[in-house]
Amino acid sequence: MTVDLEVPPIAVLAVAVLATSTSAILVRWSAAPSSVAAFYRILFTTALVTPVAVGRYRAAFARLSRRDFMGAIGAGTALAVHFAAWFESLNHTSVAASVTLVQSQPIFVAVGAWLLLGERIGRKTAAGIVVAILGAAVMSLGDTETTLLSDATLYGNALALLGAVTVAGYVLAGRSIRQRVSLFPYVAVVYGVCAVMLMLVVVAQGHAFVGYPTREWLLFLGLAVGPGIVGHTVSNWVIERLESVVVSVAWLGEPVGATALAFVLLAEVPDPVTVVGGLAVVAGVAVATLERG
Repeated sequence: MTVDLEVPPIAVLAVAVLATSTSAILVRWSAAPSSVAAFYRILFTTALVTPVAVGRYRAAFARLSRRDFMGAIGAGTALAVHFAAWFESLNHTSVAASVTLVQSQPIFVAVGAWLLLGERIGRKTAAGIVVAILGAAVMSLGDTETTLLSDATLYGNALALLGAVTVAGYVLAGRSIRQRVSLFPYVAVVYGVCAVMLMLVVVAQGHAFVGYPTREWLLFLGLAVGPGIVGHTVSNWVIERLESVVVSVAWLGEPVGATALAFVLLAEVPDPVTVVGGLAVVAGVAVATLERG
């Protein structure tokens, strides 16, 4: 973007996390295979951002270096692997195990930011990361009678962990490239690559691309506008202005927002353990982000 918003980046990030929190509700309402929903979410998001990127940022595209272009391709591939691995993990392990492991991504972002980007991690930020991850683990275990170890399989756990590592790579790539590349050219390449990769996943799984009712197409569009544009795209604006660790930890607020929306829209009442975990996530996110925002 060429014009800075007159609001703190932390406030913008909060809006992006809230928008991303709607993803679980929209997916719950959808009857389509999860990989199909993920594909159309990214495809429609790409269709929305590409005209702006080409129309208003054509010169920025021309200035895109080979290094940054390849980096954006890598980020898009990482995002696609994240979606594919995380969704597939749910077919092989418990929801509790999958969510707990995929939400370990701030650990990989923190280590990667320290090793690759030279971002220092202070004591308060580290403490916030630990508290938020523990809270996320408590939340994901709150509504299940099984435990992480007794119900999970090695394969499913490995896929969920792969989802955490790859989304960390996506965040780190964005933090590096967005220092030099405008928002819309960057996300157009990332989302385009991600859509192609997810299309291959849908083909490999043998799912249909068409034949869904109008309601499903509206849900796909909702996933693109809410979690896609307002969630991920706005997060890519913020990541130019805040450390990658701050953005990554803030994303841990997504399950809290999703739980609140499920209470209002789906009449799903969280149990006391889930509430306690959610409060811990909010506290951890606050400690890790407010000091540095």
